[in-house]
Amino acid sequence: MSIDDQQTGDASGADWSDRLFGGFRKTSERLAGNLSGIVGASRLTSAQLDDLEDALIMSDLGPRAAARIRDQLAAERFERDADERAIMEVVAREIAEILRPVAKPLDIIAFPRPQVILVIGVNGSGKTTTIAKLAHLFQEQDYSVMLAAGDTFRAAAIGQLRVWADRLAIPIVTGPEGGDPASVVFDAVKAATDTGIDALIVDTAGRLQNKRELMDELAKIHRVLGRINPAAPHDVVLVLDATNGQNALSQIEIFKQVANVTGLIMTKLDGTARGGILVAAAEQYGLPIHAIGVGEKIDDLRPFNPDLLARVIAGIA
Repeated sequence: MSIDDQQTGDASGADWSDRLFGGFRKTSERLAGNLSGIVGASRLTSAQLDDLEDALIMSDLGPRAAARIRDQLAAERFERDADERAIMEVVAREIAEILRPVAKPLDIIAFPRPQVILVIGVNGSGKTTTIAKLAHLFQEQDYSVMLAAGDTFRAAAIGQLRVWADRLAIPIVTGPEGGDPASVVFDAVKAATDTGIDALIVDTAGRLQNKRELMDELAKIHRVLGRINPAAPHDVVLVLDATNGQNALSQIEIFKQVANVTGLIMTKLDGTARGGILVAAAEQYGLPIHAIGVGEKIDDLRPFNPDLLARVIAGIA
């Protein structure tokens, strides 16, 4: 779907909840399918707990989260026999416990301004579109925003970011294709500082074929930023495509090494049955998850309520 075909949607709380349930339908159905038929008495047997743990892993919640939920289920004494609903209630409760510490919106708190946010991620993760959605989210909070096209190696990335900037009526700093990303970032920070911009969002290259090259490029950007504002970048946000499943976890591992990631945004949760990977990422890495994406509309990227989201993943209203 092209940028022009995407339409702004209602961002009310009820509408967002509906979108969450719709977006996670495949995930909740997969989890329910994997747990189907596992019922017991007031306490579950060891064999039933093994089946439950396997089902949670197959639902992409990851071995650590699965083991944690298994332990809770093992300790649970069900008032009635353990039917699927009762088991799902415990699963939802434990998922919420995992998500609560990481559900942290990206707040604009830097002083002096701007708050510099480097956005990283592999090509195809939805990084450029996520930048636009994040900018829109800040606009809704009455912050002024500027974009910097730091992915100078792909003309398409520069062009797409410029289209979004025009659509959102926000300034953008670009450079020539193949130019020095650090130079673009330097010009952008200077312009944002001079004009009193609150948030500067910087797109960066998504190449992982040469990790050393990417690390050197990001290190150079850090050095350049440090000359203008020693606190910058204030955030290094990794965009993950949920449809990649377990591969998304390996991306966290790699980007933590090369880019000092401070937080995550997970996209495309509406297009996959692998939404459990959000829980796996939270349990394994504990990095702040600033927002999730459940659609293509400009306001389909939002911070999340961990208790609501846990019930959505478990498929219980």
